[in-house]
Amino acid sequence: MNVYVISEIGINHNGDLDLAKKMILESQKCGANAAKFQKRDIDLVYSKKQLSEFRESPWGKTQRDQKEGLEFNQSDYEKINDYCKKIKFDWFASAWEKESLKFLEQFKLKYNKIASAMIIESDFLELVAKEKKHTFISTGMSNMTDIENAVNIFRKNNCSFELMHCISAYPFDDTKANLNLIKVLKDKFKCNVGYSGHEKGGLAISYAATAFDISSLERHFTLDRTMYGSDQAASIEPKTFKELIGGVRKIEKAIQGDKDKKILEIEKEVAKKLRSHINVR
Repeated sequence: MNVYVISEIGINHNGDLDLAKKMILESQKCGANAAKFQKRDIDLVYSKKQLSEFRESPWGKTQRDQKEGLEFNQSDYEKINDYCKKIKFDWFASAWEKESLKFLEQFKLKYNKIASAMIIESDFLELVAKEKKHTFISTGMSNMTDIENAVNIFRKNNCSFELMHCISAYPFDDTKANLNLIKVLKDKFKCNVGYSGHEKGGLAISYAATAFDISSLERHFTLDRTMYGSDQAASIEPKTFKELIGGVRKIEKAIQGDKDKKILEIEKEVAKKLRSHINVR
């Protein structure tokens, strides 16, 4: 199975359209299959109290200033859509509420993404499933009952999907990866399972996840981990991302095979040489 590699740009663009375009292009150059963003109406996702709280950022001193600074508008998304068409590169976004889902419909994107935060919202899942687009469903901050409910909704609506094993901490320690859940989810729900990673630096966990024969891999992407942003610490830069994707493509080939243990053609001459002292009956 070829792993579909998603560059999670998310909000790492810091509200800068030119930076977002550079990140999209770099993602493509690294070998990713798609770039993903996050779309939210902050007045629907956050309360007035939350938005009025103090938070110093490049855009001001309140949570509202910061959240508004990170959101792209209609014109920005039109330009992102046009740019991705121009360079022939997939993009999509995770909507964080119903209005954002409706907003994204205009771009006729191939895929939907359920953020881990939204997996418990059945009404929202119903709306996404009714669009009949293949959907990546992240499973962070959830239990088996939550996941089963999501799976049932998508199957009821005949909408193709895959689950994504995910730990929703930014970043998390490698010891918390619990990659065995990939096989557990596959066996229980009889569906493809991907991996959405937020681990601290390094590539070992993503490589290990690939060896579980995942269908998709999502990693947060940035041009510079020292830039402002809460997701930067869980992100990887272009050089590392390219290395990751190269390794993933090698692992894909390495885990293929017919699962039949036999002497391979490439082993026969070696066997003849190393077993020349053995009398084989």
